[in-house]
Amino acid sequence: QSHIQQLISLYTMVQNPNMTHLKINELVVLPPLWIRCDGSDPEHTYWLGAEPLKAGNKITGISFHMVKCDADKTCFVNLEELKTAHKVKHHSSIVTTKGFAQYELISAAAMDDTTLGSESNISIDITWHTVDKILQAPPLCSAAMLNIMMESGDPRSPVYPLYRELQFLLALAEGLKTGVTEWPEPLETQPAFELVQEFLLDLKKKLDGWCSSGNKNETEVYSIKSDTAAVDSSIKSIFSERGDLDFVEQLWCKMRSVCSYQELVECLTLVIKFLEHGEIQPWIHQGSSSLLSKLVQQSYHGKVEAVSLSGITPIQMLLEIGLDKMKKDYVSFFIGQELTTLTYLDYFVSTSVDLQEQVHRVQKLHHMLEIMVSCTVFLQFKHENLFPLTQTCLKYYKENPLNEKQVFQLPIRPALVKKFYQNDHPEIWKVDITSGHGQKEVKTTWQVSAKPPVEHMPSNNIGLFCDSTVNGSSEERMYFVAMAECSQVHFT
Repeated sequence: QSHIQQLISLYTMVQNPNMTHLKINELVVLPPLWIRCDGSDPEHTYWLGAEPLKAGNKITGISFHMVKCDADKTCFVNLEELKTAHKVKHHSSIVTTKGFAQYELISAAAMDDTTLGSESNISIDITWHTVDKILQAPPLCSAAMLNIMMESGDPRSPVYPLYRELQFLLALAEGLKTGVTEWPEPLETQPAFELVQEFLLDLKKKLDGWCSSGNKNETEVYSIKSDTAAVDSSIKSIFSERGDLDFVEQLWCKMRSVCSYQELVECLTLVIKFLEHGEIQPWIHQGSSSLLSKLVQQSYHGKVEAVSLSGITPIQMLLEIGLDKMKKDYVSFFIGQELTTLTYLDYFVSTSVDLQEQVHRVQKLHHMLEIMVSCTVFLQFKHENLFPLTQTCLKYYKENPLNEKQVFQLPIRPALVKKFYQNDHPEIWKVDITSGHGQKEVKTTWQVSAKPPVEHMPSNNIGLFCDSTVNGSSEERMYFVAMAECSQVHFT
């Protein structure tokens, strides 16, 4: 401890313009000094800091900081005692207080006593002025910021089937890049070749039926559209399969269960054979740029070019139709929910970049979808909150690579999510007691947190146990109390 004090004294002295006997020709403003302590002193100090106070280029003094963890496990401090101690220490008569509380919303909002993915976290930071008491519940007029870090791939998510579809797409993209495809677990139990064969034969029968009875086919089409509308209006899932899948998109749905290169070649060979012989006349969306879509268009004129199904060509063909289909899925969601416009999505669905970059951008779309769906399902957010959050995500992902650790923020009213935290203990609660202005402002901070406030603090000797109720079940949680104080020395 004495060595630390000597170091801080030296740091202060070499910046003090009054120390003329040191014969320092030119005073240099040093960067802030922070010293990590082991907490072995009576006050359990874990950090000591010093930083210069400046007026322009002139050093006017030094501000000292101390961060310590209270070893008293019996009770919390009294707010009035804290304010009094601050006034005495800093010779001030007027103090202001500012509160901060952070709550995790996932545990309270998740269904069936479960939480989202291991890395997922939705929390809220709430700040307010004029604190009444220690651990005061934040007033509803407080300022609040929602923090969202969402990991894709939770099996409980309504979009998990789409996530698995994306994983198949990623496996194809990796295979195209490395030449070795790691086929994921099939999404269907029935072999992909059988699914494709049944699909093609069914289309052939419908074509034959159309030739003999147009009215019958019209009835079938009406029935299919009605069923689709019923699915779209269902409240069971926020994200349902689109009802306007064209031929190649439906083919992708059958072939995403392919589990070997040989099976993929067999499937594509069969498809091309049906097209060449004119046994099917499928429709496709305008603007499809995949090789298979071009073959379908050629089949309308009775001439399909020969394609060598060897090397990486089959992988690329499947990847192309998968990309086309999944892009339309995401666009359908964001446009259908009126969260953005096609112009804003142009970057994410562009075909002017290579296939690997297209896949990367589709991953970004999926991550944004996971965030929106989680906020809708778990927090019951409406359009007025989802829309600005979408804009934040779109802006970030136009400028940055995929990052599922990114914390997206959204300013909200505490009342919007109060029901998710009102019966829970905060993860962090702190109060700042401040006096003075400008360079002479001094602050005392008292904090209680569910995690150790400093990384190097042992968790076995300074903690408060507290009963916490989450989803109706009680559990004992450890909390840590810390206090940060400051003082100043002025040279003039």
